Amino acid sequence: MPLITGTTQLLGVIGDPVTHSLSPLMHNAAIAHLGLNLAYVPLPVKPQDLAAAIAGFEAIHLVGFNLTIPHKQAILPFLSQISDVAQAVGAVNTVWQTPQGWHGTNTDVEGFLAPLRALGRDWSETTAVVLGNGGAARAVVAGCVQLGCSEIYVVGRNAAKLAAFAQGQNIQVRTTVALPELLPRAGLLVNTTPVGMAPQIEASPIDGNVMDGLPQGAIAYDLIYVPNPTRFCS
Repeated sequence: MPLITGTTQLLGVIGDPVTHSLSPLMHNAAIAHLGLNLAYVPLPVKPQDLAAAIAGFEAIHLVGFNLTIPHKQAILPFLSQISDVAQAVGAVNTVWQTPQGWHGTNTDVEGFLAPLRALGRDWSETTAVVLGNGGAARAVVAGCVQLGCSEIYVVGRNAAKLAAFAQGQNIQVRTTVALPELLPRAGLLVNTTPVGMAPQIEASPIDGNVMDGLPQGAIAYDLIYVPNPTRFCS
């Protein structure tokens, strides 16, 4: 760990929950390697406290922060500038302070795509099924579009939220009751929900009997990385 002094500047990750995040470990290792006078810390922020947290970050001159569930869309009104990719996705996961205010971008799309591109597959005949309709799901949908998936279904519990999510996008939406019908057609199944995240490690966004409908050779991809593997992927 780098030496923390009176001139050390702060970075962090905000979310609810955030205790599971490996971002502090990863970023502090990079900070130490580069010899920077920075420290990266987890910052638990409830949804109702986001505005107060942003005001506090400004007051203490926080250099920047990452965002996880549930803030990736809620942060947008607090930003003075949003990158093209973040505007296209409709969600932000990285924010930094500038003289003009907070600027934001989204690196989730490239992070999602990296292991899939490494497989060297042709995705043009693949049906993708995305579980969840939050900020992470928006990045996954954008990634599936880049892969060239032939069909993209977004599945959630709330029909009204799904309809709002689908506006302006070439996707189809279904409620969770449609999963037994969709899974046998899926070549790529992605969980973007927090279901199964530590400490609720026995939970899964899909019942085991329904999961059995996923075809052999299909990919189940969980954005949750603690525990590893999740029940969804085991």
